[in-house]
Parts: sequence; C-alpha cells; structure tokens
Amino acid sequence: MSESINGDLSVRVTADTARMEWTASPSPSVQRKRVHLVGPAEAGQVTSVVRYAPHSRFHAHDHPDGEEILVLEGVFSDEHGDWPEGTFLLNPEGFHHAPFSTPGRVLFVKLRQFAGRGRRHVVVHMRRAPWSPTAEPGVERQELYRQSGFADCMDLERWRPGTDRGVVEYEQGAELFVLDGAFADEAGRYAARSWLRFPVGSRHRPRTDEGCTIYVKRSGLRYLASDAK
Repeated sequence: MSESINGDLSVRVTADTARMEWTASPSPSVQRKRVHLVGPAEAGQVTSVVRYAPHSRFHAHDHPDGEEILVLEGVFSDEHGDWPEGTFLLNPEGFHHAPFSTPGRVLFVKLRQFAGRGRRHVVVHMRRAPWSPTAEPGVERQELYRQSGFADCMDLERWRPGTDRGVVEYEQGAELFVLDGAFADEAGRYAARSWLRFPVGSRHRPRTDEGCTIYVKRSGLRYLASDAK
C-alpha cells in the first residue's frame, strides 16, 4: 500500500527533527524520524533521520535507486570500511553491502532517489575536505557530489556569523539540512537538524546570527515521485 509524508513537491515544508519523536521500524534495533515518504512504507522513496542501536547488524542487501547518507553521530560500518561522524556517502543503484555499527550511529538517509547505474560511489570525509570561497561574502562551500549526466548536486555550505544572503532562489528546487548552528528567514528559524524542502521556483531571504553549516541539495526534486493531487 502506498503511503505519503510531505509528498506534495509543490509545497514548501520544514521539519525540526530534533523535536520529533523516534518511531519504531521493522527492525528492533532501528528507530527513525521520517520527513518524506512516497510509496510503500518500507520500499518507497524516503528521507529520514535514523538511529541504530550499538552492535546493530544487517544482512547483505542491494539499494534499488541508490542511497545517500550523512553520518551525524557514531560510526557506520560495512565490508567497505568504517565511516565515522562527518562522513558523506552516496551508494549508487546496484551497490551491495552488509552494514553494522559497534558503537551505534545516527544517520541522515535518503533512499531510492538516485536512479541511474552510471552514478559513482562517493565517500567524502567532510571534516577533512577543503572549503572553497564563493562569490557571496561570508559563504564557503564544500562539494559533495556532481556528475555529468545527472541534474542533482549536493554541497555543504558554511555561513559565517552575521551573514545575510539576501534573496536566494531555487530554480529547480532544493533540500536543506542544518548540521550545526542556525539560520532564519521570513518564515521562521531553523536550528541544528532542521530539514527544509523548497519547491521549484521558490525563494527566501536567509540570514544567520551565530553561523551555521548546512547540507544543500539542488535539482533533486526531478528524481522524486509526488503525491500532489
């Protein structure tokens, strides 16, 4: 049976996942906070914050249409390596692994949103990767993913304290996830672990007093199913 959480892509949505309650999953060692779902409850396109108990282990499995991970706490491991807090992973369509975690972990996860077997497997150690200046004063960027032939791109952005960005436009839509600090716009304030999704053609006026680090995904909405009526 198809289900939906924030499935209308024409609507701006926000979720403060730090204030959301954890909910159960089919695995007794996994809890989650879902901010987006379109499709079957356990096989649809989904975006979540997920918590794995210490000593969690999972059987080997594939990832239809890929998987994207930000390691927020702990260590995520599989037969390919150990990925500590501050790691970005893109496991493309056809990727196969058997994940586990000895200390436990908390992840920001996007599933079934990366169709295309030509995508690269990507690992970025965000705490060690360099930052690059942008044309905007007070804003630095760290590239996470770009690939010819695919529209979506992901970056970290670091905004210095006191940065006022003026009007920011998202011609092809965007998703933001606040990793640390906070920012505000005309609609509200967004602290660490807030998730926002902006429809195609939307704009806002973000600013930050204390500074912040934000995961930004642009042009990804074209790969999402919508439940808009």
